[in-house]
Amino acid sequence: MADSAIELEAFDLERFVERVWAEGASRYRELPWRNIDDAYGVLVSEVMLQQTQVSRVLKHWERFMALFPTIDALAAADTAFVLEQWQGLGYNRRALALKRAAEQCSERYAGALPRTREELVELPGIGQATAAGVISFAYNEPSVYIETNVRTVFIHELFPDAEKVADRELVPLVEATCPVDRPRAWYYALLDWGAHLKQTTVNPSRRSAHYTRQSAFEGSRRQKRAEMLRCVLAESGMASDELFAKLDAFEREAGRGGVDRADFESILADMVAEGFFRREGEVLFA
Repeated sequence: MADSAIELEAFDLERFVERVWAEGASRYRELPWRNIDDAYGVLVSEVMLQQTQVSRVLKHWERFMALFPTIDALAAADTAFVLEQWQGLGYNRRALALKRAAEQCSERYAGALPRTREELVELPGIGQATAAGVISFAYNEPSVYIETNVRTVFIHELFPDAEKVADRELVPLVEATCPVDRPRAWYYALLDWGAHLKQTTVNPSRRSAHYTRQSAFEGSRRQKRAEMLRCVLAESGMASDELFAKLDAFEREAGRGGVDRADFESILADMVAEGFFRREGEVLFA
């Protein structure tokens, strides 16, 4: 692959920028977390959108924000209640990390999100892309925001025949094209065009070096974790043997045979260590 700086010099950036604005404008999606200055609301949307379709997030974001309208409200909320409200979004670790980030912001930043990338990425569950999203979408300040739809546009347009395109090749291009005065609108345009390209072409983001195919959910360890959490949230104070029996029945009803006890204990130990469950003897609490 040629050096990205060479690609940048050779490509007509002005034409590329014009095309992104035009394609994005024609496919703009009006979403409730857009064009708001509430950094916390933007953070909630960015975390929910990780590995989750927009259509599913639309069913949860406004309700979550109504229940936990501020960082302090989320920080003070009962963890089990937060996890209950997250059900249906999957990847429950995100809810725990978001709750812990809120607790740290409440303690260290007087209930506000910090404004710098360096401070944001120090919070639980906030990586470089999420931090850049908060900076661009909430503060409307330039940042290098790279996620799957943004990758899709740049790879489709600038690397049409390349495989395994690394983000380090995209960074200077993303940085050079992000406008100082309208970063929020610019990234909305990229996101909306990228979403369209993924639906209408062979997904260009699959040619990213960072692309990984999502593993099957049915029968997976992830599904077992989700079912165990659902059971304990519904009946906090459940004996571990009862939880094992419920998970075993769940698996058998799905035609997958019983649950191996060692696998169950391994999953349970992980969930206790991660903070999903509190264990008092053989009784589990969410």
